[in-house]
Amino acid sequence: MLKSQPWLKFTDGFEIELIQAEDEGRVITDEIRLEYAEILKFIQENKDKPESQLKARDFYIKIQELPYNKDYKYNEPNDLESIKKARPENSKNSGLDKSILKDENKSKLYDRIFGAWLARCAGCLLGKPVEGWKKDNLHGLLKDTGNFPVNYYISSDIDEEIIKKYNMNKHAAWINNVSFMPEDDDTNYTVIGLKLLSSYGKDFTSDDAAECWLANLPVLHVCTAERVAYKNLVNSCFPPQSASYCNPYREWIGAQIRADFFGYITPANPELGAELAYRDAAISHIKNGIYGEMWVAAMLSAASVLDCGTPGVMQKIIEAGLYEIPEKCRLAEDIYKVISWKKENKTYDEAIELIHKQYDEHFSHHWCHTNSNAMIVAAALLYGGLDLEKTIGYAVMGAFDTDCNGATAGSVLGMILGAEKLPQKWIDPLCDTIISGVDGFGKVKISFLVGETMKHVIADI
Repeated sequence: MLKSQPWLKFTDGFEIELIQAEDEGRVITDEIRLEYAEILKFIQENKDKPESQLKARDFYIKIQELPYNKDYKYNEPNDLESIKKARPENSKNSGLDKSILKDENKSKLYDRIFGAWLARCAGCLLGKPVEGWKKDNLHGLLKDTGNFPVNYYISSDIDEEIIKKYNMNKHAAWINNVSFMPEDDDTNYTVIGLKLLSSYGKDFTSDDAAECWLANLPVLHVCTAERVAYKNLVNSCFPPQSASYCNPYREWIGAQIRADFFGYITPANPELGAELAYRDAAISHIKNGIYGEMWVAAMLSAASVLDCGTPGVMQKIIEAGLYEIPEKCRLAEDIYKVISWKKENKTYDEAIELIHKQYDEHFSHHWCHTNSNAMIVAAALLYGGLDLEKTIGYAVMGAFDTDCNGATAGSVLGMILGAEKLPQKWIDPLCDTIISGVDGFGKVKISFLVGETMKHVIADI
């Protein structure tokens, strides 16, 4: 996810607040629209004045007091019990094979979790240097360098004219500049998950997760919704209020990229994986922002025990995640669209084009939203054919939040394949090493993180 300003003001992101409120089903009257337009104009003309900050803050508070539209067609609760009640009936997740949790299968589980860690890093590294690039420029660079469709990491060791054409930052995390997985918020959150379980155990609360952030992850290492929540926490605004108070990014992708560790430690138990993810997501997100994290964690829980030779296994994994979120939410609707396109034999390119028609990558609220990026992840998984190169390549080629989507798609695929089946050309450049901003985990071996992850696996046989 793109880094935002050093410290978010109330006016930052205010331009998307009314759209966000409408998305989540608030009743927006003509009077509210007029007031919003007047405040927005005032902010644009006086952004650095204290009065602008106060106007923005007071409007955020007013929005949170507005009722929901009775005719709103979605059922999108924020509390865990209501989310569970809103799930599809007759969930199939309860029938997953739990034999992988037996002592004699620990090496198989280790290989799966190792694969998830490695492929998450690989997908993140592929997308990291082109984060923020729009599809046309991204595809142009890939084509100009003979890397379309993606067949390897992206390099800046190329013709100078191409570098100038795309205004490339030669010092970014291009493959020729790195010899490990460099720090990124997508991998920081996986590491902080380990820190959280190490410090508080499997019964951690949202308050515990928030405290873990404050103690172990500096504020400038988090972005958008997380940075607003961090600021709220520092000012004694605790979960779940920390997620909604003056936070226009409350349904953005930030929680979705924090899911993985919770899926890693709950093999064959998507419901528990989703619940752990919920406790984490509630710090900073609402509604579909929460569901995105629950969906990914549940997918990983299922992927750890499903067999890659099973017909339609990737759809089964995606649906295993959907079973743990409200049946009638926007996220489920969007992901089922992608599933339907695959069933209708639409091509990957056609699916991506449809996503770009629904969500505008030039509009920040769409570019960084949970749903648009979840659709790209689903498309990459469905069209990737259980091939790491195709899957992370498709996740990044879809544009939007490239490193987040590459990381999530890679993580899910790595989990079902396991480390032994991952192609070395994508794994070797990582040198089994990751840099993180989490206290106590500066430069560390990925294999060490896998070993530590195994210590926290919840074996409910």
